[in-house]
Amino acid sequence: MNHPPIPSLLAVFAHPDDESLLAGGVLAQHHAAGARTAVVTATWAPDSRRAPDLADALAALGAGPPRLLGYNDARSPDAAPGQPRLVDAPLNEAIGRLVTHIRDFRPDIVITHDAVGQLIGHPDHVRTHQITLLAVEAAGLAHLHPEAGAPWQPAALYTATHPESGVGLLRPLLEGAGKDVLAVPDSCVTTTVDVTLWADAKWRAISAHRGEVTRVRSLPGILARLPEADRVRIIQTEHFTRLTPGPTKADPTQLTS
Repeated sequence: MNHPPIPSLLAVFAHPDDESLLAGGVLAQHHAAGARTAVVTATWAPDSRRAPDLADALAALGAGPPRLLGYNDARSPDAAPGQPRLVDAPLNEAIGRLVTHIRDFRPDIVITHDAVGQLIGHPDHVRTHQITLLAVEAAGLAHLHPEAGAPWQPAALYTATHPESGVGLLRPLLEGAGKDVLAVPDSCVTTTVDVTLWADAKWRAISAHRGEVTRVRSLPGILARLPEADRVRIIQTEHFTRLTPGPTKADPTQLTS
């Protein structure tokens, strides 16, 4: 019996470590099944201190080399000195940079942040969500950003998210670090993936962000200080909301649940 090919994934996230924390299990799962996977990171420069950690994390997930848009982090001015902050960059310029990667990689599925900014409402998360929604549509239209390559329309767009019932242990941990916790209603979640089999790969990727693991208030640092059983409980499930762009092709693209 011929089985349909495993859909290729392009994850688009704001910062180095977002990819591992939010979709590391799904990326590792799809890579293990033979799918093409890649990650675009909106902030931090290729020669920044976090770029080597990102490269190691993507190697752990099988997601290829870093693809960095090179914008500055809204809260870390050393991320890309001399470059505009992502939240200040001209919208059409940022869309064009991302369209280039979408048309180059030609993914079946694109994954990005949710509209609330991923638990803590970071402005870079929200902006990345907005840019990705627009870029996925623009990538399929030949008259938009013609310099970015031949048009390509991904078949599905998913946002990584956290339902109110699924925040669990994260809420007291993040609130204890002085952070707000933003979740979405359970009804917004369309796909929940058990990534227990890939939790080790996901944790290796998170741990590869060595600078973040040493920080007291960062999520990698918080996770690193937990007992292993609690850490696995937090990272073994990933939640997504499917947003389908149009027009779409015959759709092979369901995240494996």
